[in-house]
This record gives sequence, C-alpha cells and structure tokens, in this order.
Amino acid sequence: MNRVFSPFVKSLFVAMLAVSSIAYAAEEKKAPAADAAKGEQLYNSGDASRGVIACAGCHGAAGNSTIVQNPKLAGQHAEYLAKQLADFKTPQRNNPVMSGIAKGMSEQDIKNVAAYLDKQESKPGAAKNKETVEAGKKIYRGGIAEKNVPACAGCHGASGAGIPAQFARLAGQHQDYTAAQLTAFRQGARKNSAQMTTIAKRMSDDEIQAVSDYIAGLK
Repeated sequence: MNRVFSPFVKSLFVAMLAVSSIAYAAEEKKAPAADAAKGEQLYNSGDASRGVIACAGCHGAAGNSTIVQNPKLAGQHAEYLAKQLADFKTPQRNNPVMSGIAKGMSEQDIKNVAAYLDKQESKPGAAKNKETVEAGKKIYRGGIAEKNVPACAGCHGASGAGIPAQFARLAGQHQDYTAAQLTAFRQGARKNSAQMTTIAKRMSDDEIQAVSDYIAGLK
C-alpha cells in the first residue's frame, strides 16, 4: 500500500510547497521596501485627505525640532520610529496630537517617514545647567546603585547613539522632552516600555532633570 500511495503523497507535498512559495512571494510583494523619498514628501507636506499634517511643522526641517517640547527626530533609528508611530495608534502611547496623526498613516507611510528621518543628520544640542550636568553624567554612565537604576549607557550607548531596532538614539535630544518622557513613564501615562517604566519610577525629579540635561549635550 505504501508503494501505491507514495507517488501521490510526494506529488501532494510538492504541490503544497509550491502553493506555500506562491503565498510567500505574494506576501513579499504586498510589503514593498521603505521609500525615503515618499517619506520626505509626507513629512514636509502631510496628506490632508487622511488628516495627516506635515510633520515638519512640529518637528522641524529634516527632523531637527527647535521646539523643546517636541522631539528631534533626525537620525533616529527607523525601526524605533516605526514602533513609536505604531504605538501611538494604541493606548500604550496615547497622545492627543500624535495619536490622531498616526491613525491616518498606513504601515507603508510609517516605514517611509521613518526611513527618511533615519537618513537625516541631527544637529547637536547642549547641556544648560552646569550645576547638575555632572550628576547627570554619573547617572547616565553609572546609574544609581542605591536605587537599582541601571546606567543609561548600557542600552543607549556611551555617546547616546542607541541600538537600531532596540533602543532609541538619545544624543542631543531636548532636555524638556526627555524629562517629560521619563516623567510620563514614571506616572504610567506612557506605557510602551515596561523596562523604562520600572527605571523611571525609581528616579526623583532632580535626577530626571539632571540626566535629561546631560543627554542634551551628548554628541
């Protein structure tokens, strides 16, 4: 009996493999590569038909925001940006402005804009408070041992360059923005990183301000 059905089973296996390959190829075709040129157009002009306003109005030319409450996006890792935009569509990162904009963006839009910003050069920032920058440096590089706060550099790098697809680039980010995000993690308003929530809950206002200021001066 095995000899009778063996050719049939073999043919069935080959057919199933072919169908699987076709389905995979179709899926690949549905997901085109990121287009940075289209991302640049959407970033600068938006798409009013979908309620997507121009990103440049808040985040500056080429992602170099001059508004301290709005993050610099230039040079940020594409994978990280894409995740954040996707998170804005969920309760994990609810924001009155960004949630509405992100919901109007397709997955391809997000990939395109993220690819464009990843290629831009971030303009350097500067620490403002000389009295606390040393404390911020100690926290960033060595953590706070007595509070079990790990060194920021362990994940975000000694220079704040971050790690693509895992940890954000921080170098040169506005102090006000970084401090606001750490506070949001601490208060539970921002919920898209359990790791950062745990860390922020162990930090005081002064510690958050100091490390945020130090980050602003990283290059």
